[in-house]
Amino acid sequence: MGLFGAPGWPPMLFNDYEVGDFFDEMFGEANQPRASARTLVNNIESLAPGEFFNRQRAAERALLQMGITFNVYGERAGAEKIFPFDLVPRIVPAAEWSRIERGLKQRIVALNLFIDDLYHDQKILKDGIVPAEIVLSSRAFRKQCMGFNPPRGIWCHVTGTDLVRHRDGQIYVLEDNLRCPSGVSYVLENRAVMKSMFPQVFAQSRIRPVANYPSRLRDMLEFLAPDCVTAPRCVLLTPGTHNSAYFEHSFLAQQMGVELVEGRDLVVDEGYVCMRTTKGLEQVDVIYRRIDDDFLDPKHFRPDSMLGVPGLMDVYQRGNVALANAPGGGVADDKVVYAYVPRIVKYYLGEDIILPNVPTYICSEEADLNYVLDHLELLVVKAANESGGYGMLVGPHSTAAQRAEFADKIRANPRNYIAQPTLALSRVPTLTGDHFEGRHVDLRPYILYGKEIFVLPGGLTRVALKKGSLVVNSSQGGGSKDTWVLADAPVPEKDEFSPGSPSLNALGAA
Repeated sequence: MGLFGAPGWPPMLFNDYEVGDFFDEMFGEANQPRASARTLVNNIESLAPGEFFNRQRAAERALLQMGITFNVYGERAGAEKIFPFDLVPRIVPAAEWSRIERGLKQRIVALNLFIDDLYHDQKILKDGIVPAEIVLSSRAFRKQCMGFNPPRGIWCHVTGTDLVRHRDGQIYVLEDNLRCPSGVSYVLENRAVMKSMFPQVFAQSRIRPVANYPSRLRDMLEFLAPDCVTAPRCVLLTPGTHNSAYFEHSFLAQQMGVELVEGRDLVVDEGYVCMRTTKGLEQVDVIYRRIDDDFLDPKHFRPDSMLGVPGLMDVYQRGNVALANAPGGGVADDKVVYAYVPRIVKYYLGEDIILPNVPTYICSEEADLNYVLDHLELLVVKAANESGGYGMLVGPHSTAAQRAEFADKIRANPRNYIAQPTLALSRVPTLTGDHFEGRHVDLRPYILYGKEIFVLPGGLTRVALKKGSLVVNSSQGGGSKDTWVLADAPVPEKDEFSPGSPSLNALGAA
């Protein structure tokens, strides 16, 4: 018999688990399981010695067979990595999720109004609520979109909002992702694996399903189609196989039942976007684009782009094709603009923000700049338009040389930087060797804005697998966990994927 499950292997108990000086999502005072986690903890502690390890390995094999990978930029072309997965989920009680859901809906409504205002009357700038120079100097602000009215008046159709919990138990919004947010495919695949590993827990718990996301996404896309179209043709536009999220692009296209296309598969013909097929050109009505604005159309944005479709923006502006997300919406997830979101919510909705921002220093403001330069060792500094854990300084874990280098960058371009206090991110038990240790996590729920606003109950819990690390990004050594949102009432069992799904077949073979 191998190491896992060998006689004498220690039972998988939480007796020695240390909560530490952090908010723990699973355990509360006196190391007692939170009410929402008791069923799972009891189930894990009832397993035979070595059984949890066996299930972790089975889960990893299933994910490997599913081909759940991502590409890391900067490594050799085509190099793929398996996205690490930990079998202990994050659990969110129903009441807490209700507040999160309300807060996310409030935020996305206000941000959509903000974007629309920026490309029309710019009242919020004229009233001095947000400095005009901050918005107009944003790399994501698109002059090409001035005066444009997107289909149904919606700019931000798919959003991934990153949430963190501090030591005080408060949930904060860390950043908004309104361009091409990724990661939802891992949410769906992680859930399929978890249901196979802990079927009895799902039978006993009130865990809200996530399987309807692809159908919700397709419904949202079809809602955007021109009124004259009765049976919209939707496609998913990908940059290609070397993109870090290509697995997700192909997965979502397959789950929605739409074509996965690259720019070379599409052409503008007589004022419409058409797809090349063996039967000739066929009109496309809605494009779920996973390509950044810069590469969408070489006639309007970067002329050297080989990824987009020449003339696409002309068709879009005439209303003959819909794009999700709308070009230009990325201005609202500029990390400096982020600092003004509480004011944006108050301005457009007349409400206090439900989910607060992390306190933020804006380096373009002199007082904040001086404070940041004097306290770099205490702060996390972020570049306005970077992502994936790049372009940032984690002050408490930095060297003097790194801080000096970053200080020079900030002085040279203060508009490009914000700084925030270092939060003590909450933790979740994570399998480490032969025992559980707490590892820091964040949470990215996904919001769809179509006929109504739908918040997927859960989202991607990213976990910093390195001990003590606060960086959860997959490109920086992070992994993921399933996220269980509990319902107030029992949830009927549903298959996570339709019969014949490659994911389900791979899981069954694992």
